[in-house]
Amino acid sequence: MSDIKLKIIDREGVLHEVDAPTDMNMNLMEVVRSYELAPEGTIGICGGMAMCASCQCYVLSDHQLPEKSDDEEAMLSEAFFVKDNSRLGCQIHMTDDLDGLEVELAPAED
Repeated sequence: MSDIKLKIIDREGVLHEVDAPTDMNMNLMEVVRSYELAPEGTIGICGGMAMCASCQCYVLSDHQLPEKSDDEEAMLSEAFFVKDNSRLGCQIHMTDDLDGLEVELAPAED
């Protein structure tokens, strides 16, 4: 098993340092859900299909991430609280090169 370290700031401003497996094809939204860093029903509402922005986060570290897909771009163009460093957590898949990734969860839309 290969794990990477992530730093995730939840919606209350609390920093969590977590381990994320790279061998389970998980994405950032699933990692957040597995550690219960957001209240149930407030993140990953669409199940990780880039059809909602409930898993929007702000990438704080300088990691090289894959380009945004057209679906991700479209969803972020309709989302609230979007910043230049906004990404959908469901579109960030855990890989070894993301070790040390730092993100902050965007505020819930309600």
